[in-house]
Amino acid sequence: MNKKLYNLMDWGEMEAITYSEEEHPKKILGPHGAGSQTLIQAFLPFAKSVSVLTGKTAKPVPMELAEESGHYAVLVRKKYPFHYRFKVENEDGTEEILEDPYAFPQIIPDRALKKLKNGILYKAWEYLGAHVMEQDETKGVHFAVWAPEAMRVSVVGDFNGWDGRVHEMELLGDSGVFELFIPGVKEGDLYKYEIKGGNGTVQLKADPFGFCAENRPGTASMVSDISAFSWTDEDWLTERAANSTEEAPMAVYELYLGAFSEKGEDGSLSNYREMAPRIAKYVKDTGYTHIELMPVMEHPSDETLGYQTLGYYAPTSRYGSPADFAYFMNYMHEKGIGVILDWSPAHFPCAPEGLMRFDGSCVYESADSRRSFHPEWGTLTFDFSRPEVRNYLIANALFWISIYHADGIRAEYLSSLLYLDYGRNEGDYTPNIYGGKENLDGIVFCKELTDAVHALKKGALCIAEETSAWPQVTDDTESGGLGFDYKWNTSWRKDFLDYMAYDPLYRTHHYGELCFSIVYSYAERFFLPLTHDAFTKGQGSFVGRMPGDEEIRLSNAKAGFCYFMTHPGKKLLTMGLDMGEEEEWDALRPLNLKLLEKEENKQFHDMVKDIISLYKERPALHRFAHKDEGFEWINCISANENILVYLRKTDKKEETLLVVANFENIPRKNYKIGVPFEGKYKEIFNSDAEKYGGFDFRNHRVLKSQEDECDGRKDSIRIKVPPLAVTIFEVQEP
Repeated sequence: MNKKLYNLMDWGEMEAITYSEEEHPKKILGPHGAGSQTLIQAFLPFAKSVSVLTGKTAKPVPMELAEESGHYAVLVRKKYPFHYRFKVENEDGTEEILEDPYAFPQIIPDRALKKLKNGILYKAWEYLGAHVMEQDETKGVHFAVWAPEAMRVSVVGDFNGWDGRVHEMELLGDSGVFELFIPGVKEGDLYKYEIKGGNGTVQLKADPFGFCAENRPGTASMVSDISAFSWTDEDWLTERAANSTEEAPMAVYELYLGAFSEKGEDGSLSNYREMAPRIAKYVKDTGYTHIELMPVMEHPSDETLGYQTLGYYAPTSRYGSPADFAYFMNYMHEKGIGVILDWSPAHFPCAPEGLMRFDGSCVYESADSRRSFHPEWGTLTFDFSRPEVRNYLIANALFWISIYHADGIRAEYLSSLLYLDYGRNEGDYTPNIYGGKENLDGIVFCKELTDAVHALKKGALCIAEETSAWPQVTDDTESGGLGFDYKWNTSWRKDFLDYMAYDPLYRTHHYGELCFSIVYSYAERFFLPLTHDAFTKGQGSFVGRMPGDEEIRLSNAKAGFCYFMTHPGKKLLTMGLDMGEEEEWDALRPLNLKLLEKEENKQFHDMVKDIISLYKERPALHRFAHKDEGFEWINCISANENILVYLRKTDKKEETLLVVANFENIPRKNYKIGVPFEGKYKEIFNSDAEKYGGFDFRNHRVLKSQEDECDGRKDSIRIKVPPLAVTIFEVQEP
């Protein structure tokens, strides 16, 4: 080695490169000015010899092997900048021309790094992760990852033999972000980050911002260009942003994609594109306005249904590519169907390739095990005290709304991130700074999340699954609320399902449970959630938990379903419920659509379709669903008869609907009920109709009210009340 070259070498830093402990490899590798010449160094452990090509016609300049591990260096008699490439002869005799990844400048701007550190880089996916791009007319992929306590981070993959010595990444200032542009890497290449922690341990980690993941059981990330899909749902998005959803009807069908997937002989599942028409047809035929997908984010185990998320930025590869998922979303919108995504910001799995101890230290989770480990699920909870962690999740919600046009997110298990003692015994949690059990950082996260989503002004919704009595979940953040658009009413669900499970003989003693929900129905903007988690793991199906023989169970279920549809609140129900399925829901079993070939199930489904249609068509059933002036009791004291009578209203008298619900298996003739005003009352729906498999105990003629006091009302009518049924009347003034 010539003396000048020898003197320019930093042998200590070279050793750090050799032993893969360098956080600033660009200090050594790549081009460096040396007066009128340029020092170029490369670490290529598989090379037999290396030359530098400085032009199309220029003669190759041989590099010297400065260190036997594969460290090459050369002084080029040319002042930088100029374009060059490496001509490499490999040990196996092959030759290749390579661009130098260390010759490219920093790509992530300092302003973005500053925003990330402050927790406000809400489009973080544009900078972190793997991005197919072109730099200085060179095609490749830019990789970036946040690993603040790492000693060294390398990109490893198919393109470098999974060797962590080859592509060590550059740490950018004090941001904790490592980046590297690697020429020649292309879409579809598998990769991970090899991270050496401060304690010297080396781990292989999937990309937290990976846009695509290797199909299970593989755990690598996959390079994917998510900007390539051509969307055609502009009209849908424009209308969504312009319309108020609070007064609009929302009948949401919760589904697990696996239940609509057809398994191939090789165990493969249906593609997103294949499922889209099947799902859209069923949803449109039944009358739903939206679907809610159980988590589509990548997850390691089928049994978790996606609720233990591994790849927060990747649609699961079980059903295809990111482009396939984009097609699914676009197809739904073209068919007039909204899509809400279930989302798990509360916890993540203890998967070695995931976020757990990501850089050898607790990065995404708290170092305090009494805050990080969740004993109920065996998972880890996010450390919301770190701005970068809050940023990671907020940006993720915005990602699904912005990139995949999601119409809303439903935050799962919100209570577990609002309470430090959730699922923990007394003394097994660390209180907040005031000695309380409230997670103050979790509260901040919720408010920042909802403000960020609403700031998009795209009409996308934030829905909370919050099972405690946390106040002001749906109040705006300026007035002290968490800012969510809607909250699941799980208290209503428990009381309702408990009541319906009793034999009518005993329902009398629980009548108050059925009525009580109206007392608090307007404390929040509620969704009524008849979701899968209420009908699994030995809890029984909706029909299956009803008392009586098959015919009576179906009648009970019809009455219960119609009560659900006429109760204040948005509607959310799971698969199978609308077909009167007797079997408990099982994620590993496809949805049994053949049930609709049975007469009694088809009749049940027809009733569901008609009541959903009525819910959407009649403003009284949806316009004031979140205002107390939209509901009025006529009779909520007939416990002995198990009959409820109530009004659904708008600000227009002529839109008023009168609802009579009978939860006794006893028909009643000439039953007197009070009415809100003098007029004519016409039956427009009866769940006991013959076409629904009932006894057809109906009010066929229009009923004129009489001045005959009942239920504290001056006027009344006398009606037929069918057994185990709901009857709805429209009101016509005389």
